[in-house]
Amino acid sequence: MADPVTAPPSPEPEAPLSHFRVAQMVEKARWAAGAYASFGREEVLLIAKAAAEAGAAEARRYAEWAVKETGFGNADHKEIKNKLFSTGLYEFYKNHDFTSVRVDDERRMVEIPRPAGVVFALTPSTNPVCSVFYKILLCLFTRNAIVISPHPMAKACCADAARVMAKAAEAAGAPDGIVQVIDEPSIPIIDAIMKSDRINVILATGGSPMVRAAYSSGNPALGVGPGNCPAYVDDTADVAKAAKDIADSKAFDNSVLCTNESAIVVHADVAERLASELKRQGCHMLSPEERDRLAGILFPGNRFNISLLGRSAETVAAAAQFRVPRGTRVLLAPLERVGDDYALSREKLCPVLGFHVVPSREAAMTACRAMTRRQGAGHSAAIHATDASIILRFGAELNVLRIAVNAGCSTGASGFDTHLAPTMTVGTGFFGRSSVGENVGPQHLVQWVRIAGNKAPGVAFPDFGAARLAAPPIRPRPPHGDLDYSFDWAGGRPSDGGPAAPADDDSEALGGDDVRAEIRRLILEELRAIQNQMPRR
Repeated sequence: MADPVTAPPSPEPEAPLSHFRVAQMVEKARWAAGAYASFGREEVLLIAKAAAEAGAAEARRYAEWAVKETGFGNADHKEIKNKLFSTGLYEFYKNHDFTSVRVDDERRMVEIPRPAGVVFALTPSTNPVCSVFYKILLCLFTRNAIVISPHPMAKACCADAARVMAKAAEAAGAPDGIVQVIDEPSIPIIDAIMKSDRINVILATGGSPMVRAAYSSGNPALGVGPGNCPAYVDDTADVAKAAKDIADSKAFDNSVLCTNESAIVVHADVAERLASELKRQGCHMLSPEERDRLAGILFPGNRFNISLLGRSAETVAAAAQFRVPRGTRVLLAPLERVGDDYALSREKLCPVLGFHVVPSREAAMTACRAMTRRQGAGHSAAIHATDASIILRFGAELNVLRIAVNAGCSTGASGFDTHLAPTMTVGTGFFGRSSVGENVGPQHLVQWVRIAGNKAPGVAFPDFGAARLAAPPIRPRPPHGDLDYSFDWAGGRPSDGGPAAPADDDSEALGGDDVRAEIRRLILEELRAIQNQMPRR
């Protein structure tokens, strides 16, 4: 039996996509989205639950596969994330309704939910499979179709994970093509899809250049900015608990979450105690010489060394050519100052954590504001304190949109250890030049048509209590057995080598073979027109 970690996705990846095949994929998604838009709440929940359970059942296998394929992170922690963003995400949103018509007689308002349509999702290498699970479920909850472009460094595990969820969703009744994935992503293909007027919204998670490209594509986009999260430890904090929370958070999946702490800013009155407690939690305080050596290897040419992204603390120390105690989880780098021009106070997606001592709360606020002034604007921060006044001030003065209180920032701001919505896409709002300022969820992929009645007392408002939207005359059938209802319709009927019709095929209800042939001809003609409009590479 093949090793589940290194096993290739099934079926085998095909040759790189042509622009014609990309157009075909998008059109298939448009058909699926149109069909899915008429599904009711119970059907949607059944489909989302089936996909979530299928993902959770493979959480460990994909955790190991992702670490093997990318070299990033920790399989135990990735398994936690894979479960949180499959069955955990389903449990969080199962009582939210994104499908039913809402009638408000008092306000004389009827609200009809309308899905976005086709979502083009880009997923990162740092949090690969959990991002695939998360984005698929967001779309299934809101009756959208999704086309996924995984990061090239994690394309095999992500493509396989997407197909597992797609198969489960279709078996539960979702239209064929509701979830699709690009096996061999490339810049020309991604660029062509992002700029296509056949998709409806881009859901981008990844580096700043990719997010900027999504925003400049001409299509609506939901993206995020970079993090640079300070964690302030006040003199009123429970120091032992703060040390454990921070160490666990920074070490989680080797710091690949963008919500991980970049630096501790600690009040001088508790700094020595905090350093001692952090040591007990597996953190190693660097000497000035080790810190400077680490800075050189971590930020060569003043840019983060991607080869150390998501590596363990011991691996990072070895790269900087110094030794640390066995079992060290986090490297603590004493900071001389905080600022954009001081690399060690910037975001570090590896277990290296700045340690900056300040004499007062005023100095702490200044340091935390400096960290989030540019990189990190709109993102996240954490505070460990029991004084409500400093917590309130922290929220009012920092240009960030989520603050974890007495919890790790990495897991708190992303919804693991707080009641914030679990997310793999953290909106940074106006501070971070993003279109959304909260943890991205299903609500961002649905719009509401509002039918508003005249508020004048003498004008009657109709009774919508018994009104129902008419069901479409033809609903797509789920796949039968292993049949693949592909949109490669040039093959035609089974006699022509095309896909077989299901056993209960009702060709006559659809108008017979002549009509079906005409439909195929029209769709192929439209696809060829789209192909001619797409930019050549």
